[in-house]
Amino acid sequence: MNAPVVIVGTGLAGYNLAREFRKLDSETPLLLITADDGRSYSKPMLSTGFGKNKEADGLSMATPEAMAEQLKAQVRPHTRVSGIDPGHNQLWIGEEAVPYRDLILAWGAQTVQVPVEGDAQDAIFPINDLEDYARFRAAAAGKRRVLILGAGLIGCEFANDLIAGGYEVDMVAPCEQVMPTLLHPAAAAAVQAGLESLGARLHLGPVLTRLQRTDAGLDAHLSDGSVIPCDVVVSAIGLRPRIDMAAAAGIQVNRGIEVNRQLQTSHDNIYALGDCAEVDGLSLLYVMPLMSCARALAQTLAGNPTTVSYGAMPITVKTPVCPLVVSPVPRGHEGVWTVEGQGADIKALCRDANGRLLGYALTGEAVREKLALNKELPALLA
Repeated sequence: MNAPVVIVGTGLAGYNLAREFRKLDSETPLLLITADDGRSYSKPMLSTGFGKNKEADGLSMATPEAMAEQLKAQVRPHTRVSGIDPGHNQLWIGEEAVPYRDLILAWGAQTVQVPVEGDAQDAIFPINDLEDYARFRAAAAGKRRVLILGAGLIGCEFANDLIAGGYEVDMVAPCEQVMPTLLHPAAAAAVQAGLESLGARLHLGPVLTRLQRTDAGLDAHLSDGSVIPCDVVVSAIGLRPRIDMAAAAGIQVNRGIEVNRQLQTSHDNIYALGDCAEVDGLSLLYVMPLMSCARALAQTLAGNPTTVSYGAMPITVKTPVCPLVVSPVPRGHEGVWTVEGQGADIKALCRDANGRLLGYALTGEAVREKLALNKELPALLA
């Protein structure tokens, strides 16, 4: 029997690659392995579930059995890969050796966690997949006060969504503004004002040092000495590409698993895409680059080696109280920012010395200008 194409991971990266591959090749055996329950869902929807009053089942689009049938594939949920043996074209699931023709690592990124003193560490919930979301919904049922650790993109999306779902929200982050690595300060101020208008309380600067149970719920002790009473905590302090198992197998890693423009790792028939991959030096943990990678890699796996390219890839942030689209300045470019507008409607543009647009941050009504501005943006990977 021919060895299958094996995809590890059934998030957006794994399932979309499988779909694209099946458009080109309906016969090669295909095996998907995942540590979670294998349901198909869109991860960006996790930060819209409370506003829509959706349980985890309501965000699921298909069971693993339905996906297996759709993809003419075998899907093995709740299955953890324990090692990769590139020299013998196989991976290990405990004592079981699984051969592969090509191996694709699409196992995503893991949440960054920081140690916190106190007796309530189990009340801190990362929300990185559908099972995490289900656990948090169960913990938050009947509660009303949520503390969010982190004020980045995910933290801000969850703040907006949880308030829409009827919760009171405090946010704690050791930064001077929301989304500090992503947003111009003027745009950040607009988003922060929008969240505060909904009732969010932002504590920017301190960090959580101790989480203690009380008769009334939890007390969150911050490094500035203040104490925030709450019922449950969401950890949204960042994601780190999963690289440890790849590194242990001798696959080249940096911040992510290093791949070339054909998404090939340092081993010829091992590839990576999605949040775990660093494509030609770029780690972009967003949907648009992932979809480009899935289409290109499907062609390569089907026998038509294809180089991935990224055009302009603006990021739409789900903060309905203050609509936001941002296109970060590409690496290696420098420019000067100009800001127009006021209040919730900010247009911040970055241009180089020749007047060429490098990036932008648009909030409120200014978001309407994104399509015209997108035409001016440089490609991220031409």
